[in-house]
Amino acid sequence: MSVRICHLLAHLDRLAPPELAEAWDNVGLIVGATGQEVENVLVCLDVTLAALDEATSKNCQVIVSHHPPIFKPLARIDLGEASGIMLRAALVHGVALIACHTNLDSAKGGVSDALAQALGLHETRPLQSVAGRADAGLGRIGRFAEAVPAREFLRRAATATANAALPVVGTLPERITTVAVCGGSGSELAPLALRLGAEVYLSGEIKHSTALWARENCFCLIDGGHWGTERLAVDIIADWLQDLSGIAIHRAESEKPAFNLVNCLTP
Repeated sequence: MSVRICHLLAHLDRLAPPELAEAWDNVGLIVGATGQEVENVLVCLDVTLAALDEATSKNCQVIVSHHPPIFKPLARIDLGEASGIMLRAALVHGVALIACHTNLDSAKGGVSDALAQALGLHETRPLQSVAGRADAGLGRIGRFAEAVPAREFLRRAATATANAALPVVGTLPERITTVAVCGGSGSELAPLALRLGAEVYLSGEIKHSTALWARENCFCLIDGGHWGTERLAVDIIADWLQDLSGIAIHRAESEKPAFNLVNCLTP
């Protein structure tokens, strides 16, 4: 059995409505044809050469990624560069590329909801709501049923983001009740998290200027990394696609964080 890409897109749109995407984003079908038949789908965070190799080895006709492989209009395709090699491989092997990015970030049940759930937060709501939607928007803020000790909160944050160590700005409260989160690069939402009453804000790619601002304002920030705070997107998309009969879903096994932690001081 199989489904057409148009049916796959319609199913994904119910999870992450395209209208929730930021204006600068590029979501939906990026490479491929809506009438193409699909039997196997690979789900990943990023479309890399390794992901494409994995897709072809598993006979996947589609890769559904969180991050779009093309953000801006291309002025040229250089087949000597990684991006050009990746696009050529997708076209040659007939692998369609679909992205669910900021629409999945903002959607109810999306990336930030999953991150909040992994921490054990309740009564969550968006940090920055979409107009006319109380349940959708960037980031989430919520509460613990009972105050959580600092050490236990750090354990939860490290587990949720798959980090052995976490950069922390400011002093973590001894007991924590209200927490804000944002999957991916959420530095700009830190002031809003403070205004809404968060005691701690967990996101990725916290800017140096934001870290200084937080320290001066006695606000605790934790940088869980872009990959760490968004890695749950793969499970969200894969679990959602399992409900679509006629196709097999594969979670990328080749994926890993871009950065490696290297001990530079110990021989």
